[in-house]
Amino acid sequence: MARAPGRSAGAAATTRRGGLAAARARGRCRTVGGAARRYGLLRSRSQRRDRGPRRRPRLLGLAPRSGSGRFSSARRLLLPSGPQSQRRTRVKTGLQRLIEEPALRRPLAGRRVGLLAHPASVTRDLEHALDALARLPELRLTAAFGPQHGLRGDKQDNMVESADFVDPRHRIPVHSLYGEVRRPTDEMMSGFDVLLVDLQDLGCRIYTFVTTLRYVLEAAARLGKSVWVLDRPNPAGRPVEGLTLRDGWESFVGAGPMPMRHGLTMGEMASWFVDLLGLDVDLRVIEMAGWQPDAGPGFGWPSAHSWINPSPNAPNLSMARCYAGTVMLEGCTLSEGRGTTRPLEMFGAPDLDVAALLGRMHALAPDWLAGCRLRECWFEPTFHKHAGALCRGVQIHVEDLRHYRHGDFRPWRLQALAFKALRQLDPDYPLWRDFPYEYEFDRLAIDLINGSPLLREWVDDRQAEPAALDALASADERAWQLRVAAFKRY
Repeated sequence: MARAPGRSAGAAATTRRGGLAAARARGRCRTVGGAARRYGLLRSRSQRRDRGPRRRPRLLGLAPRSGSGRFSSARRLLLPSGPQSQRRTRVKTGLQRLIEEPALRRPLAGRRVGLLAHPASVTRDLEHALDALARLPELRLTAAFGPQHGLRGDKQDNMVESADFVDPRHRIPVHSLYGEVRRPTDEMMSGFDVLLVDLQDLGCRIYTFVTTLRYVLEAAARLGKSVWVLDRPNPAGRPVEGLTLRDGWESFVGAGPMPMRHGLTMGEMASWFVDLLGLDVDLRVIEMAGWQPDAGPGFGWPSAHSWINPSPNAPNLSMARCYAGTVMLEGCTLSEGRGTTRPLEMFGAPDLDVAALLGRMHALAPDWLAGCRLRECWFEPTFHKHAGALCRGVQIHVEDLRHYRHGDFRPWRLQALAFKALRQLDPDYPLWRDFPYEYEFDRLAIDLINGSPLLREWVDDRQAEPAALDALASADERAWQLRVAAFKRY
């Protein structure tokens, strides 16, 4: 395959001593203050008094994850318990908690700290993690790492690499894990004792940050380093979908035997990797506070959170919801909308008969189209596939709750159905794209993306029905849900 000034204390005091009355007399303040109080932005004195003493979150200690006896060295930092944490509705990421809660940072005292991050690794105030952590006087940052697309930059496409550099602000080395190497070298690992991993994932196996997480865990286990995952929301939520990656199909877009849409956070995924690989590593997860993955309207993405592109073509929540299906377009000749403002939410080609395609999809498996609204559209990519050509296509709408039903939407099946319908309409259509994909030169991209040739073979088999693919995928999905139940933290 991705940032409001407040009034000074003096000005606030002036307002309290008489400026407020003068402003009200001039008709300037009544609306602001009234509206703020109506919507809960300001508290009255009685409200502040009745709130009671503020409880400071406590670090209860380190405990092994239940059911994880095979990796006793893996720990999680437990959330504070009690009514105060239960009433909390605003989500705090692992990064935010590490910054706000000094007790969480105490084990880092005197240790050299590295950071693996990218542009979406930001605080609630949209400050980058590297800058925010560097301001903590007791934290000794000695190295940083960038995954695919870079620590701060926006490298655009597959196999567009980032170089190592020295951060000009903090004067520490920044190592690229998508350049000359994709696994950290021993020399890179020698620059820290504890690696903080703060990566915003999209909940999809093919998103390469998942593979980078596996690689750093393996290196840390081998070299005796600690890894702390600062957990973040999975914007695709808990639903699971797709075929499990088969043995022998591991790649940079396939880190392990999981379905396309895995339903885990990065912290949960790290614990699963430790168990899967039998790693003896000091893994700790700084859990989020207040994350409710099944709660609307975000269903995984907190409504109060700003969206920062984790990669250049991940511009919004709609893309994240569609991605487990539309990412398969990278392995075919249809455009996935790269070179437009809505990449990976639509697909098309100059010669696509959209009406016939949608009609065939509805005839084949109408239930695979549930939970969203499909709209015929036209677009002209400015770069990438079909650049400069007017494409007829389909846009998948999942942003409007009148159309989007989180539990019913199955993007992987939807996109598979589009391939099947196109193959039935035109058996000779040149659908599969043959090109180097994520450093793999001998296997088709569509097979690497799906973790086996099973999806492609189903599409190309004229006799295969949707029920056959559904049976395969459903069995894989049920097995995965059982496999990872013990690793879920929220």
